[in-house]
Amino acid sequence: MSPPRDPAGVMERLWRRVQLMSGWGRVTFSDDSHSAQLLQVKLNDSETRDDTPRIAEFGLSSRPPEGSDVLVVFLGGDRSKGVVVATAHQASRPKGLLSGETVLYDLWGKSVHLTKDGGIVVHAQGAPVTVNNATTVTISATESVELITPMLHVTGDIVAGGNITDSTRSMAEDRALFNAHTNGSGTTTPSPQQ
Repeated sequence: MSPPRDPAGVMERLWRRVQLMSGWGRVTFSDDSHSAQLLQVKLNDSETRDDTPRIAEFGLSSRPPEGSDVLVVFLGGDRSKGVVVATAHQASRPKGLLSGETVLYDLWGKSVHLTKDGGIVVHAQGAPVTVNNATTVTISATESVELITPMLHVTGDIVAGGNITDSTRSMAEDRALFNAHTNGSGTTTPSPQQ
C-alpha cells in the first residue's frame, strides 16, 4: 500500500511553479549579433540572467536601450529556460495617442505616426530620410504634392505630363514667347525681354 499523498504539499509546489513562470525586470546589456537578440536582464537584487533570448514580432526589429522594462516567461516555471516576450522604455514612449493610432519610434524622437485624422506623419528630427534601391517611387496624391524646401536637387531629367508654372508664368507660355521670336528664314529676332 502506498503512503497517503500530501495534497497541501502538492498544491504548494504547483503554486510555486506558477509563480516562477514569469518575471519583470530591466535590461542591463543587449547583444544583437546573433540570430536571436540576447539580453542581460536584472530580475531582482539577487537574480540577473545573461544571454536571455528575446522573441519579437516578425517584420519588426528593435534593440531596447539599457533600463528598458522586460517581461520574461519561464517555460514550465524552469528559471533556466527564460525568454523575453515584451519590452518597453517608459521615458521614450510617445504618449497621448488616440484609440487606434500607431507610432513607430526610437530613443531619439524620430517617428512614423499613423494618426486618426492627420494622415501619416514622419518626424525626422533633423535627420535625412532616404529611400534606397527602388526601381520606381510613385506618389499618387488626389490633390497635390507640396515640397517646402529652399532647394530642390534633381540629378536626371524632369518629364512633365502637364504644365510647369512658376510665380510669373507657365513654361508653355515661355515657349510661346520664344517661338514668336523665330522667323521662317532661320534668323532670330532679339531675345524677348518679358
